[in-house]
Amino acid sequence: MLNNKKPTRMEGHFIDFSLIGNRVRQARLNKQLTQQELSERCGFTKSLLSKIENGRISVAIASLSKIADNLELPISWFIEQHEEEDLVIVPADKRDVVSERDDMGYSFETLANFSRFSPIEPTIITIDPSLKRVEPYHHKENEFIYILEGKVRLSYDNSIHLMHKNDSAYFKGEKPHIFLPANNDRARVLTIFIRQA
Repeated sequence: MLNNKKPTRMEGHFIDFSLIGNRVRQARLNKQLTQQELSERCGFTKSLLSKIENGRISVAIASLSKIADNLELPISWFIEQHEEEDLVIVPADKRDVVSERDDMGYSFETLANFSRFSPIEPTIITIDPSLKRVEPYHHKENEFIYILEGKVRLSYDNSIHLMHKNDSAYFKGEKPHIFLPANNDRARVLTIFIRQA
């Protein structure tokens, strides 16, 4: 986590953490949950959730993933800074990016502003070899991945799979998984989260 009271500039675009915090609060209240109840479900402190909702700190992707999972919303709904529309064209220099710098940790880049009710959520994840490993992720959505650049080690359900550029995979997100650097080069992965009906 990084203390950050102002929007963070990342790859030419600003991420407004106060906007993310407001959306977390809105979604929590829509679910009629207290901060204490949601923080316990997510496995972190009420104080941390309060700071996130107030936009006082940047949100680690792992934390935002837990919040989204417990509020039954896609991560992109919290990140996107555009209104929902029938047609969304997002220029490359206008895409929303959230970056983790302290832990592993990816840059998480939303590709389009899909409705919160859409069953798919396309993103680009950037894996920096200098980032440190964190615990594996798990979520309710199934996941399709396509390696755009570099190589990654996909750790999935306690097994390691080396993946190269243009390789793809599809798996259940409920099992523990994480993308790990395969060498000293940056890797970029197209990831599509697919919510089940």
